[in-house]
Amino acid sequence: MIIEVARLGQRLVRDDRVTTHAALVSRAFGARRIYMSEANADIRDTLRGVNRTWGGDFEVVLEQDLKGIIRRRKADLFGVAHLTMYGEALDAVLPRMARLENMLVVIGAGKVPREIYDMADYNVAVGSQPHSEIAALAVFLDRVQRGRQFGIAPPGAARRIIPSRRGKLVVDGEPSGRP
Repeated sequence: MIIEVARLGQRLVRDDRVTTHAALVSRAFGARRIYMSEANADIRDTLRGVNRTWGGDFEVVLEQDLKGIIRRRKADLFGVAHLTMYGEALDAVLPRMARLENMLVVIGAGKVPREIYDMADYNVAVGSQPHSEIAALAVFLDRVQRGRQFGIAPPGAARRIIPSRRGKLVVDGEPSGRP
């Protein structure tokens, strides 16, 4: 499944770390790219550095017209899932999403315009309590992919972590297959 993420806006009261973390979670949990509006361009450079060190080709796209991205992805037969605490329960929506080949996941930084709710194919609640969009994104991506995104290390990594019961084991060089 091809997964992309669109992050709507950025609150000034939060720093760029929250936006960077949304991109890092998107990358680590199997998305191919994230579209961002109102974001610091340095975030794109940060994620390029992460790709060089840890592998993969995740992309940060700075785009002011995120509604246009949603419309284009729908035309490309992407299912659009908007994460909101006001949507349908995640467990109820997952079976209907199982047939999707491509998905755009929309997360908001602040108040999301009504039009986004109407444009989405699925308005999905990851819990019905206030929480971070980053937490919702991580849970959602993991549940949609059933953990498969963690099965194979991305190509081109300068480093990789070897799972260890105690301590840290980090090796340099191209990973081969499973972590």
